[in-house]
Amino acid sequence: MKKASGVFSIALILLLAACSVRTGLDNAQKESFSMFHGKNIGVVANHTSVNREGIHIVDLLYANKDFNLKAILAPEHGYRGDVERGEYIAAQIDAQTGVPVYSIYGETRKPTSEMLAGLDALIFDIQDVGARFYTYISTMGNIMEAAAENGVPVWILDRPNPVGRMAEGPLMRDAHVSFVGLFPILLRHGMTIGELALMFRDQGWINAADQLELHIVRIRGWNPDKPYSKTGLPWIAPSPNIMNLNQALCYPGTCLFEGTNFSEGRGTLHPFEWIGAPWLDAEKLITELAKSAIPGIGMEAVEFTPRDIPGTAMDPKFEGELCRGIALKVTDPLHFPSLEFAVHLFTSLQTLHPEEFRISRPDFLAQLWGNRLLEEMTLAGKPAETILESCREERQQFLRLRENYLLY
Repeated sequence: MKKASGVFSIALILLLAACSVRTGLDNAQKESFSMFHGKNIGVVANHTSVNREGIHIVDLLYANKDFNLKAILAPEHGYRGDVERGEYIAAQIDAQTGVPVYSIYGETRKPTSEMLAGLDALIFDIQDVGARFYTYISTMGNIMEAAAENGVPVWILDRPNPVGRMAEGPLMRDAHVSFVGLFPILLRHGMTIGELALMFRDQGWINAADQLELHIVRIRGWNPDKPYSKTGLPWIAPSPNIMNLNQALCYPGTCLFEGTNFSEGRGTLHPFEWIGAPWLDAEKLITELAKSAIPGIGMEAVEFTPRDIPGTAMDPKFEGELCRGIALKVTDPLHFPSLEFAVHLFTSLQTLHPEEFRISRPDFLAQLWGNRLLEEMTLAGKPAETILESCREERQQFLRLRENYLLY
């Protein structure tokens, strides 16, 4: 029995090793960060920038005496990831290393020449969640542009896209470009940050793109045809309101309701997966949505009361009011079309609650969606299928372009 148990244990260890995924950071560390030896380096990082053992990239780099860590650049939500969306980040000194921390989500969202002065390499290592309006990819584009203009090579330490390869939604139109949508990609793009970086450079979507020296440290062992839960990587909330993988899978769709008077769940412990409003007939909405037979999603009625949550959500919609809503549970991560679901939710709300449901921030909704059609067609009473059809050609166009950049 002991012998059999030992064989089983060895087999289990081998199986876990075969299933484990190594991020770009893990692979750079495996090479002792040899690509940076003798250099002055800067890093764009946040709390997700950790290796398989949970050690932060800054601590790993600072401990290596073969190069000098000179600068840390902090994106939205801060270097420690504890700042609410939209709040400016202040410059500071990292308490553990004494390295200067420069804000690129404050007075400037693009590194200045002063921030990059004396650097021989700039590293980007942040977990993305696969939606165009998640601002870390805008930050990545900005640091690539600044590095190109200042002659600093960029190294992207790649990480898996937790919502996989599924691609949905329209392209970003020039008229609605903002920090929540800088590039003409699909809303749900289905790419890793490394793949996106190659596309941004090669398509000339950043200034001085032809002058950028770009390196991608690839992921090892990642199969995008398997759910993120199979990677063996721990889930670290990439921002305060995406606390778990279920919320990340819902986010590309339910975040669109930030442009409406329908709660996306901020001010609760279930943002983006609990949605609703005081005036909602939740049971009727579930029945209406079930007619669409959207795969991979479970729904049940729920009640919640949004509250201020310091560091996570302040002044949420319907603060202190009882909301009737639906709790979303993704049952098939590979096949749940979060944007298709969201469009059906828009049209169902317009049908069931035409007097109460409003697109309260139309300009912001256009920045999230990429154009005005979601607003215009919803208010005109168009069915969800018509709205989805309006972006199918753009999707096909993007998929053809995307094929040139997929690394996995």
